[in-house]
Amino acid sequence: MSQAARVERPGILWAAPALVFFGLFGLGPVVVVAYLSFTQWNGLETPVWVGMENWQALPGDPNVGHGLLISLGLTSLCWLTQTPLAIMFGAWAAGKQRIRAVASAIFFLPLLLSTAAIALIWRALLDPNFGLAPDIGPFMGLPNGNFLGNGSIALYVIAFVILWQFLPFHMLLYQAAARDIPRNFYEAAEIDGASRLQQFFSITVPQLRNTIIASSILIIVNSMTFFETVLLLTNGGPGTATRILPLHMYFRGFSGFEMGYASAIAVVLVAVGTTLSLLIVRITGYSKMTSQREGA
Repeated sequence: MSQAARVERPGILWAAPALVFFGLFGLGPVVVVAYLSFTQWNGLETPVWVGMENWQALPGDPNVGHGLLISLGLTSLCWLTQTPLAIMFGAWAAGKQRIRAVASAIFFLPLLLSTAAIALIWRALLDPNFGLAPDIGPFMGLPNGNFLGNGSIALYVIAFVILWQFLPFHMLLYQAAARDIPRNFYEAAEIDGASRLQQFFSITVPQLRNTIIASSILIIVNSMTFFETVLLLTNGGPGTATRILPLHMYFRGFSGFEMGYASAIAVVLVAVGTTLSLLIVRITGYSKMTSQREGA
């Protein structure tokens, strides 16, 4: 085959392996779950088609609306805490400080641990009887140190654990993006007398715009599907204070053996996560990204 023929080959052929993989392991399970949402299935016997019965039951389930609100609240907390800290630490890690490499390596350690291991570690640390919670609780207005048993702060504690786990990942994204910002931007700002703080907000943050959008989408999608952390830390308690929608789906599916109904909840989660992601893309213009380096 000539060089010209190879160049003219449709690009879809190069993407075919990835598309097949995504279709089998991405879209395929979604289609199966969507089908199961119209069935009654206990996970063992053959699914029985029941039409819209599961979907009609969703509005009457108080835990669905409550779980969705809790999930959205957790998503908001994750974004509000992870984004600004990841930008600041990422911009710092992109510098040339002496301790930067060592500090970054230590900071990335949570990425090496599984979600279950992290949840178990923090549950032990926050145990009101044997952990560190009784020692630090009085300093935070909680004499008994029962952080996870307090319905008013349990969700914030979960958001903190998630922050500790995933902040290094998003910091890594911002570190790579910050290192890619041309130095002449900062040199010109220094000549104009701009301070470090002014350079950060006038140069660094605007140049990280596309990374901020991509990171935000990852945070939102991941936050809507958190499960192990909440299950191992609070099991949805106290009461239903942290019973996020994925956890309610688990209880109905694997504890109540209502796989069809749980599948309907799963479809709702997929729809909400996809809608939020598309809204971000639409509002921010992420789909029409252009170079931010004209004149560099």
